[in-house]
Amino acid sequence: MDKKNIDWNQYAIETQAVRSGHHRTREDEHSIPIFATSSYVFDSAEQAALRFSGESAGNIYSRFTNPTVSAFQERLAAMEAGERCLAFSSGMAAIMALCMGLLKAGDHVVSSRSVFGNTVLLFQNFFAKFGVTTDFVDLTDSSAWEAAINPNTRFLFLETPSNPLIEIADIRELADIAHKHDCLLIVDNVFCTPALQKPLQLGADIVVHSTTKYIDGHGRCVGGAVVASDELIEKQIYPFLRTGGATMSPFNAWVFLSGLETLAIRMKAHCENAMALAQWLEDKASVAKVHYPGLSSHAQHELAKQQQTGFGGVISFELTGGRQQAWQLIDKTRLLSITANLGDVKTTITHPATTTHSRLSEQERLKAGITDGLVRISVGLENVKDIKNDLEPGL
Repeated sequence: MDKKNIDWNQYAIETQAVRSGHHRTREDEHSIPIFATSSYVFDSAEQAALRFSGESAGNIYSRFTNPTVSAFQERLAAMEAGERCLAFSSGMAAIMALCMGLLKAGDHVVSSRSVFGNTVLLFQNFFAKFGVTTDFVDLTDSSAWEAAINPNTRFLFLETPSNPLIEIADIRELADIAHKHDCLLIVDNVFCTPALQKPLQLGADIVVHSTTKYIDGHGRCVGGAVVASDELIEKQIYPFLRTGGATMSPFNAWVFLSGLETLAIRMKAHCENAMALAQWLEDKASVAKVHYPGLSSHAQHELAKQQQTGFGGVISFELTGGRQQAWQLIDKTRLLSITANLGDVKTTITHPATTTHSRLSEQERLKAGITDGLVRISVGLENVKDIKNDLEPGL
């Protein structure tokens, strides 16, 4: 078999995660190296001219071409069953690049109300200044999505599962709605990763990631990625990366490559721990409601079973005592990390209303279902009994 021309679509995601994207150098290394270089040397002036014009493939400048970053991009694209991936300096940089590449003054966007707070602010506070309007709708109300679409709507944007209420959108249904109106569907797949959900196979046009979360998995680096068709990336997204410079560093790409190697097995363990913790929390008198799609009480439990291979590692729950009890619970933990990040092997806990979504108005938070009594836990890989014991005093 020619190892340089393997069709990775023939392999399972666990194999893609370990093997794809690596093109060995003349040193015959077994592990992907870090190419710590800003620029590249050409054999001749003609070769340089051909590369800069795009007539010849090859590295030019590490702002937009680097072998380590390329290896990460190739691997994530294979795992997402996509044609091409572009890596960025952060998840928000990836979303920014999508907007800059796809939108112009006068365009319109329909977004889920249940997206990351900074995504809301990006649409409301910044792109609005340049003549792009955005309507926000309930994630699970398909009729609201369709009603919000205008003739100038360019794309629909959503996270599923959502943050922090872990609601599930019907990706296939929304893809059909988007395509009926000649719009693109963009899905933020950060909570599930390709280990649990593949939006492109369900009809989505673009997948976006904060690789800072589960793809790294150890809270080490910040990064982002976009996966889509080669044509869409080449014509509309890559030009902004090349010009704008929101570039993933070779070191971070190398770290994320390592994270991808264990992604599938880590996500299984995250799901197991999260399910056990969600069931335990449901029985607590001070917990009014648990938001976790693995529970039969979750409104989209059956949908999650259909389009995901696991229910994820993030739980949120409502406490009867509001903000005072939420802060008390958080402050009484000793093992859990009080941090707004998620997707770590270490369990993290946060109060969304005063952290991740604090820059939204109170009205906007309440519309998104983010109450003062809501607590979010990203369940890590510790022994789940130890996680329960750490939460018990605050409950």
